[in-house]
This record gives sequence, C-alpha cells and structure tokens, in this order.
Amino acid sequence: MSRTASARLKPSVALWAVIAALAVVCAVSVGAALHQSAAGADRAPGSALAQESGSGVPAQGPADVAADGVVTEDDGILPDGVTVFDGAYPGITQLSPDLLDALRRAAEDARQQGVVIHVNSGWRSPEYQDELLQQAVSQYGSEAEAARWVATAATSAHVAGEAVDIGSFDAVAWMSENGDAYGLCQTYGNESWHFELRREAVGSGCPAPYADPTEDPRMQG
Repeated sequence: MSRTASARLKPSVALWAVIAALAVVCAVSVGAALHQSAAGADRAPGSALAQESGSGVPAQGPADVAADGVVTEDDGILPDGVTVFDGAYPGITQLSPDLLDALRRAAEDARQQGVVIHVNSGWRSPEYQDELLQQAVSQYGSEAEAARWVATAATSAHVAGEAVDIGSFDAVAWMSENGDAYGLCQTYGNESWHFELRREAVGSGCPAPYADPTEDPRMQG
C-alpha cells in the first residue's frame, strides 16, 4: 500500500472508532436509565408494594382487611359446597352457638331424607357486609333500593352471627317446610334463603316474614 493510500485510511479508522465509542456510551446510559425507572416504580408511594405494607412485603391476615380493602374467608366468605358441619370457616364457626346447634340438628334430619343443607353465607365481618352493601347500591341504583336486599353492618343479622343464607332450591324448600320444628324461620319474603333462629317458633310455628328488610324494625337502627 502506498503512503498516500495509508494516509487516507487513517482518518476513516479514527472516525469509526469514535462512532463505536459513542454507541457504547449510549447503550450504557439507556440501561442505567431503565434500571433507575424500575427501581423507582417499586418505591413509588402509589405502587402496589407500597400500598400493601409500606415495606415491600404483602400484608397478611384479617387485621389488614380494612386497610387493603380485600375480604377473604376470614371475613366470612364461603366457598361452594360448605355445610353447617364444616368447622374450617369463620362464616360457620362464628355463628351464634344456638343458631349453629339448631342448623346442625335440622341438617342431620334433612340428610336422612336425602337433602343436603348447604350454606351460601353465614357470619360476615363488618367489612364484608359493607362491601356487599356497596355492590347492592351499584346494582340497584340507590341506597333505598339496596336496603331491600342488604343491611348495613350496624344492623345486619349476618354480622351479629344470627342469620344464614341457605343454598339450593331443595334445601330452601325443606327448611321452609320443616324449619319451624328447630326454630329456624324465613325472615323476609323476598329472601326465601335467609333464615334466623326464632325459639318461640318451636311448637307454635314461624311468624309471618317481613316483605323485605325495610319493614324489619331492627333495620331502623
């Protein structure tokens, strides 16, 4: 190669070296920026981790229900197929002892007749009841209409552990016909599945149900 050709080549090599160096610098800068952005998201006040517990560790346990707005089985949610004999769920175990005893005696007799008494809902935490009420307001369009179906946490017999919602048509029919022998009565005409304990019903029959919860004097509190 002549000296003249060599002289022409040197500037070209130098130029390519500069371009390569700039590319490396840009790649490093972009990578650093992306890393800082991801780290900042985990620490942002509005991030999911920050809202859970403030330490990046998800909050756990029923004590955190009100804080994180999530209801669980600890609040009374029951999976499908639960009966009054299931002792693993607070929705069953936190019912009043007298109500639970009456339900279990009724369920045992019903089982001998081929009917299984499933429970869709029993005891509920105030947080769970509040969530159901909010859903009812959204569904029915007003608090007044929602009150025909869902009580407040302060007045709900579910929150007090004094009511159950029975599952399946067969079970509801059996309870409607035989429940008074155990003091178990349908409380509201529009909720055939809702039963409460009325001890005076044993021997004398259940009182007439209210048309809906708005006619129940207990709901006025």
